[in-house]
Amino acid sequence: MSTSETDDLPRLRTTADYQFGAGVGAALFPDDEDLEIKRSSSGRPQQVIADAGRLVTYGTDGRFTLGLEGGRRVAAALDAPAGRVVVGDESEPFVRDGKNVFAKFVGAVGPEIRPGDEVAIVHEEGSVLAVGRAELSADAMADFDTGMAVMVREAADE
Repeated sequence: MSTSETDDLPRLRTTADYQFGAGVGAALFPDDEDLEIKRSSSGRPQQVIADAGRLVTYGTDGRFTLGLEGGRRVAAALDAPAGRVVVGDESEPFVRDGKNVFAKFVGAVGPEIRPGDEVAIVHEEGSVLAVGRAELSADAMADFDTGMAVMVREAADE
């Protein structure tokens, strides 16, 4: 890890804590792990990659989009159902295949989730099936019987 990468990690952890919740930054980017930071042509951090896969992409809006491994780490760092949308057996194979999550099939959802938030999509048994962007608030996901709840970006079987 180069000096500029070690300089960036505290700032990236702070951004992750702000976006996902306290303690998530340390879970996403642990001190004792060798992480690769890919940079844009201007030198801004663009992606953080671990041996297990892409953790996050750092957007120009200052927010992270989760990779599947990043979703696993966020789900492990937060108490259920925070930061995740839980689905049952009925929609598990579709979500695992990369299809979007519809409100009708949401079993539980973190109460803090707002439209546009990055979430992990988790099976009711606890395995992370996919990651994506919430299209509805937590209340709307619980109340609606129609409509897309989460736009899936990366799924476990893709």
